[in-house]
Amino acid sequence: MKKILSFIFCFCLSSLVYGGTLVNDTLVYKRVGKKELHLFVTSPIKHGKDLPCLLFFYGGGWNTKNINQFEPYCEYFAKRNYVCIRAEYRVHDVDGSTPFQSLSDARSAVRYIRKHADELGIDTSKIAAGGGSAGGHLSTACATVKKYDDNSDDLSISCVPNALLLYNPVIDNGPSGYGFERIGAEYKDFSPLHNIYKGMPPAIFFLGTQDKLIPVETAKYFKKSMEILGNRCDLYLYEGEGHGFFNTYAYRVLMINLTEKFLKSLNW
Repeated sequence: MKKILSFIFCFCLSSLVYGGTLVNDTLVYKRVGKKELHLFVTSPIKHGKDLPCLLFFYGGGWNTKNINQFEPYCEYFAKRNYVCIRAEYRVHDVDGSTPFQSLSDARSAVRYIRKHADELGIDTSKIAAGGGSAGGHLSTACATVKKYDDNSDDLSISCVPNALLLYNPVIDNGPSGYGFERIGAEYKDFSPLHNIYKGMPPAIFFLGTQDKLIPVETAKYFKKSMEILGNRCDLYLYEGEGHGFFNTYAYRVLMINLTEKFLKSLNW
């Protein structure tokens, strides 16, 4: 199966890099003491003022930083008239930070993008947040959690994305979920699974069936809970794959293609 996927990826690679010049820019969206946090923006060189936006948060258990994780996604979608942004946020191994501070930064990033939408050429009704693992948690928690805002944020600006792109996301921080030893009793406020509500943004969710961090049953429960409340959650399970499988060369084209179909179904 993986050999077939590799062939498909190589065959389709030209579609990932076809025509058009991109503009890359780096912006400071937040300062914490002397530290600057950046947004890495990839956009079409010529575009209007109302393009959809994809905001990506890297994974790493709120511990490690990998700003290039979603760079191939950004290059692909920017060539299809999306403004694509990779957000830097504080992580423990670099900044000595907590998961709560990581979430605070993510919420600040969404608000910055909304506030500066005109300059970025973004339609504020079409901002999708996505990420892998802990980055998926941050994306979902921007939509579900009501706490952990930075004191410098303008809270009149919503940090709730309009859609969620989730690649083996951490969604359960409860006693049987990921990160509970760091989250503790705060999980009731911090865990997306414990804060689902009617009217949440539509989500696409990818997971390997052998993921040792995110149980399949947790993903199915998330989907069921979303749909009971009238929300949309498209769940894709990949037999035998483990955590982080979406990063592999063979699977990337499938993830991109399904993500694109999901976005098109939203009329983006």
